[in-house]
Amino acid sequence: MKRAVILMMDSFGIGGAKDAASFGDTGSDTLGHIAAECAAGRADKPGLRSGPLRLPNLERLGLADAAKASTGSYPLGFQGAAAPQAAYGFAAERSRGKDTPSGHWEMAGLPVEFDWGYFPNINPSFPAELTDAFIAQTGVPGILGDCHASGTQIIAELGEEHIRSGKPIVYTSADSVYQIAAHETYFGLDRLYEICEISRKLVDDYNIGRVIARPFVGETAADFQRTGNRRDYATPPPGDTLLDRLSNEGGQVFSVGKIGDIFAHRGTGRITKASGHEALGEATLAALRDAGDRSLIFTNFVDFDMLYGHRRDIAGYAAALEAFDSWLPTFEQQLRPGDLVVITADHGCDPTWKGTDHTRENVPVLAFGPGIEPTFVGGRDTFADIGQTVASHLGLMPLKHGTAFLPS
Repeated sequence: MKRAVILMMDSFGIGGAKDAASFGDTGSDTLGHIAAECAAGRADKPGLRSGPLRLPNLERLGLADAAKASTGSYPLGFQGAAAPQAAYGFAAERSRGKDTPSGHWEMAGLPVEFDWGYFPNINPSFPAELTDAFIAQTGVPGILGDCHASGTQIIAELGEEHIRSGKPIVYTSADSVYQIAAHETYFGLDRLYEICEISRKLVDDYNIGRVIARPFVGETAADFQRTGNRRDYATPPPGDTLLDRLSNEGGQVFSVGKIGDIFAHRGTGRITKASGHEALGEATLAALRDAGDRSLIFTNFVDFDMLYGHRRDIAGYAAALEAFDSWLPTFEQQLRPGDLVVITADHGCDPTWKGTDHTRENVPVLAFGPGIEPTFVGGRDTFADIGQTVASHLGLMPLKHGTAFLPS
């Protein structure tokens, strides 16, 4: 029986890519900088974590060795594994962006060869005709925000005015996104989803990758909190992906977390939403129990990016990495002969970096499972090699892009 699992550690980069300078990200290194901050005691947080970054399970799989291959040196406090237990290496992104859809689609065998549309970092950020159409078609009394912003910060700044006025908070970032924040009770979750669906059609003319619903609760700026009811409205992939191929050839896809949204619910099979890494881990284990032959489980662990990378929370990111590492043995115990697991990421989001946006980085490739021969797979020129390797393992017809790095 052949099955595959992709554990996607959203934003877990391991060193700046060769083209990082084109993105203003020369020197970025999500893992390396977190490890350095932990080693220096600057990522200690009472009740959360302290001391050097400890990732023994990822390290035995070859994470530190992959990082050394990417950057030329081990992360501070890491020694590397004497004999890595996974096929390990790193991959560079070929797509022309450093956003979530580009990374996921390329990982599934479909690099993004076109340029996304972006809204400029000026006030207002959105074209007047787009805002006018949004107001007219949704029936809202106006919008708040209309700028580049951190989601938590802009909710704190404008949340109370949003409740008073009924105007949704609309903002963007350096990614190709149109984000709408609204209160679950005072504005309504279903209404938020409705105006996001309208917005999805409006931003197509601007080649925007995602509209994101950002619901929150609370009564004042002091206690506003985003909820797990986020929803992404992505433009569909412009061609077939690994998920389409597997679904069309009679296999089964289990999409955990926001995978369904990222692929616009095309080829995504059984979708399980979950909020928080613990719940995402449990959902992954449940899918692993249910998955039969020629199945793919694809899980996005979003909190690395959403809660810690974008918020530049070094201690939070480090604690989340250590929790994920501690969960891995439980996951590995559930594997069966014929299983292939790939741990990887879709981009970087260095919490020590300037601003709040993603960073253009190489990502880890750690492939393992019963019967998978440990080896160094080198530096891959595209994330699509991951998709091609999974396709080969599952006995699918080859994808258009990518080269498998393991024998089928």
